[in-house]
Amino acid sequence: MLPLKIGRLTISAVVERSGPTRPSFLFPDAVPEAVERHRDWLAPHFMDERGRLLQSVHSFVVDAPGLRMLVDTCIGNDKPRARERHWHMQRTPYLEDLAAAGFPPESIDLVLCTHLHVDHVGWNTRLADGKWVPTFPRARYLFPLREWEYWSRQEGDEYGPIIADSVRPIVEAGRADLVASDHRIGDEMWLEPTPGHTPGHVSLRLASQGEQGVITGDLMHAPIQCGEPGWASHFDTDPDLARATRRAFLEGTANRDVWVLGTHFHAPTAGHVIREGAAWRFRV
Repeated sequence: MLPLKIGRLTISAVVERSGPTRPSFLFPDAVPEAVERHRDWLAPHFMDERGRLLQSVHSFVVDAPGLRMLVDTCIGNDKPRARERHWHMQRTPYLEDLAAAGFPPESIDLVLCTHLHVDHVGWNTRLADGKWVPTFPRARYLFPLREWEYWSRQEGDEYGPIIADSVRPIVEAGRADLVASDHRIGDEMWLEPTPGHTPGHVSLRLASQGEQGVITGDLMHAPIQCGEPGWASHFDTDPDLARATRRAFLEGTANRDVWVLGTHFHAPTAGHVIREGAAWRFRV
């Protein structure tokens, strides 16, 4: 479904990793019978024949008049990730794929991180001569101020090294803009506070020439959360707030002509939320 046109904006996705994930890895409530009852609308795009959820780690590129923005920067290469062993010291052709799609690093004007989790900040930096340097040589980086204030204080826990190699070098290089959670990028793009998954999590609203869309970040990790909005993720810092935020988003988006683009939604990635009884579905 991507690239997608929303008025004057064009949204593309560049995938770093994709494939099946055990539902219980993401959601403690995702017992097999609960997942299986959603097969009729999840398969084949978002569920495989074994009942696993199909997931993706990707960046979005938003091309606007006079501006090219990269939204979320995936996991990155050469990063020690002892806690996430499947991402430890990975080597992927992400930058080559980005360039092949028509978006070489030097063409990016702005980088937005919807939040500062490990799989959304990794390519902020790359390793050069033993140092972590900004990957996108011309870009400013937008970090929600609330996110930076929270995660930059986690020096003593397992998250400290992630900030140290993927976020702090941007701040120390003077390339970061620490912005409010409702920051406006322009007339056609602005941030929307969607807290719960992390304290300062934001989504990106898009509106151009009467058309609308939203890049969700981790407001939802998978389309199944439309049908199970009460399912918290293992990775939510405030599960109750995340549930409330997700329900409000689904209620406000359902049955409207608003494109929803999930940052971990497997291809075709973009779709619409529709009401289904007491919950919702994701339709592509």
